[in-house]
Amino acid sequence: MAGAMLFPSRRLRATPFTARVSTSGVSGYTVYNHMLLPTVFEDLQADYKHLKENVQIWDVSVERQVQLLGKDAHKLACLISARDLTNAQIGRCYYAPICDQSGAIINDPIALRLAEDKYWFSIADSDLLLWVQGIALGLDLNVEVCEPDVSPLAIQGPLAEDLMADVFGEEIRNVKFFHFKEFPFKGRMLNIARSGWSKQGGFEIYLNDTQLGTELWDAIWEKGKKYNIRAGCPNLIERIEAGLLSYGNDMNREDTPLEIGLEKYISLDSDVDFIGKQALLKQREDGIKKRLMGVVIDGSEMPPLTMPEEVLIGGKNIGFVTSAVYSPDYNGNIGFAMIEASNANADTEVSVESKTGIRKARLCEIGDFWTQVQSKN
Repeated sequence: MAGAMLFPSRRLRATPFTARVSTSGVSGYTVYNHMLLPTVFEDLQADYKHLKENVQIWDVSVERQVQLLGKDAHKLACLISARDLTNAQIGRCYYAPICDQSGAIINDPIALRLAEDKYWFSIADSDLLLWVQGIALGLDLNVEVCEPDVSPLAIQGPLAEDLMADVFGEEIRNVKFFHFKEFPFKGRMLNIARSGWSKQGGFEIYLNDTQLGTELWDAIWEKGKKYNIRAGCPNLIERIEAGLLSYGNDMNREDTPLEIGLEKYISLDSDVDFIGKQALLKQREDGIKKRLMGVVIDGSEMPPLTMPEEVLIGGKNIGFVTSAVYSPDYNGNIGFAMIEASNANADTEVSVESKTGIRKARLCEIGDFWTQVQSKN
């Protein structure tokens, strides 16, 4: 609807950085974990180009933390995570899909082990907290499950490391990918991880004091001026190019990790009996019925799509597009599509519906867009 407005309420929580985001040229939001997540500033392609060449500061406070604290924290973490966390190390991050009893994926968080008896699960867009609390209560585990006052701020882009070294010191260069370490800021110790929802490199700062939000943003912004810093956000073009999946878009509770290509992140052959394991073992034995694929769509620009759009072979529906966008660097339209398993093969010619009519397309493996786009050009 033209001119439609989003009215804030107590259902949409502010973040420690909301004031700065609102004055930094944000032009679009989405709702994520009951909070506002910026989706675009200047425009999608301009934001994308800047991200790949410079450095951006992202308010990703929407990545809420589910904290496990207590004697049984490790036991509970291993129970809910489809990835084996038995030997999880303090100071490490782990991509840890979480399934329900049927094997359906209900979140795909990053698990951080802060201490022997303490975990954070940095979650995607779904209400995981009450589910984990229910598991702990039902099993009478000695663990407190809560959402702490922690709001991530991401610094992303090829110049992110230089900027972070200017703010937090040269030691931050030694933090390895998917590791984290504490660094001081204004009398607080902040966990900072080399991670983020882009492939351009960067860090996530886990702010544990809402009152410091403006000071943290301003300190980074001031040091970032010489690096041409801008406010930004996860970028649709960059994430699809990188093969990064979005929970709620490319997967949800109708899907399992086997169907969306996350086999290497689930531990079906370990001794850990996590929730959903038996269902996934049976699915692996029986075979999957659908599979998430990459898709390259004809045309010099992305046709208007209303997700999900049907994917067809010979007029027969074989699946649907979950996300798609025009990539300037690839000079082609790329996306993801959930396809029935019998037709989920790379190089398969298909058609995709759009508001401008049927477009020819071709399936590919996720991450292999470049090969397919080049073959069309």
